[in-house]
Amino acid sequence: MTETESAKHAPPPPMPAPGSPSTERGAPTARLVGVDLARALAVFGMFTVHVGASRFSGGGAGTWLWELANGRASALFATLAGFSLMLIAGRREPKTGLAGRQAKARIVIRAVVLLALGTALAMTDFGDAVILNSYGVYFLLALPLVRLRARTLATIAVALAVIAPQVAFGLKALLHGPIANSLNAYDPLERLSGVGLLDILLTGMYPALTWMTFVVTGMALGRLELTSGAVQRQLAVLGPALIVLGYGVSWLALRLSGGQPPTEEAPGSVSDAWGLLAAEPHTSSTFDLVGSLGVAITVLLSATVAMDRLPWLRRLATPLIAVGTMSLTLYVGHILVILALPGEAVTPPESASAALLCAFVSGATLFAAVWSRFFRRGPLEYLLNSTTRLANSVR
Repeated sequence: MTETESAKHAPPPPMPAPGSPSTERGAPTARLVGVDLARALAVFGMFTVHVGASRFSGGGAGTWLWELANGRASALFATLAGFSLMLIAGRREPKTGLAGRQAKARIVIRAVVLLALGTALAMTDFGDAVILNSYGVYFLLALPLVRLRARTLATIAVALAVIAPQVAFGLKALLHGPIANSLNAYDPLERLSGVGLLDILLTGMYPALTWMTFVVTGMALGRLELTSGAVQRQLAVLGPALIVLGYGVSWLALRLSGGQPPTEEAPGSVSDAWGLLAAEPHTSSTFDLVGSLGVAITVLLSATVAMDRLPWLRRLATPLIAVGTMSLTLYVGHILVILALPGEAVTPPESASAALLCAFVSGATLFAAVWSRFFRRGPLEYLLNSTTRLANSVR
């Protein structure tokens, strides 16, 4: 969803746009097209969560689809954001000297723009469901890490997944109530939008303290040669293993201990220590992080392998790849469309959920496919790219 350095796709994919990790000069096309496809799936996952597909009942396909997307689509976005950072900072080899300073300046500019845009969207009825302001903070926090190697980044990601949820639980308990209110009282972002730095860093839907696990993992993946058979085999084992470890061990631990996962209305509540064992979406427990990472890695690997080994599928997927290249535009656009819909349409009855979701998916795909025929970048990607040209003045 966030912008990345773009270069040129080889046919048949559409021309890349910032907002997609589309290509770096000399990089194999299939790998980066696979990333765009994974990003498109994340876009559609966010649509699924936001337009009311949760209203399906009876355990059918709609319920399964919503449960699969809930929490995991945004986790995939955050992981791909880390991958995007590596395209800006130098994918296999970090940029140094002037190029390195300019790359960091571009990251800072993107962070500021995303923070401002996300805050503006958070001022609407969408509130804390907006992730862009969190993205801006993630980018700033990742700046000291952009020159690290894949192994070091992976080590940091593991440490974050294991340690950060417990630290976050303790901090939320410590800052709960009057202390949090006092901090928010001096926070201009909190006064503007109701989503302040405390929410972005610790207490919101996408707390940076724990969600940086996804970003750092994406950075580590960005340092890898994803078209390498050896790397693909390792990730093919790692992704499913993390899914089993995260969700399987959580289920077993709660079952053996007699604990209950936190409710959907209050995920990760500071008063409920069972949240540390749960793998429910947005609990940001170790098990939630590990399981969601497994899903993100599996989706990215599957998309990469499919685009690499099935040229006919790559041709068919061209409209979806176009969605991935302008995900910032489509993310913001789908929020604006939802806000413009009548109240009943935003949370539709069961009979309308599937139709509304299909309308969002088909509309976004059609828009991206047509736009990419005439322009290299999506509308917001173009504006963001123009803004980041200010980094060229850094010396």
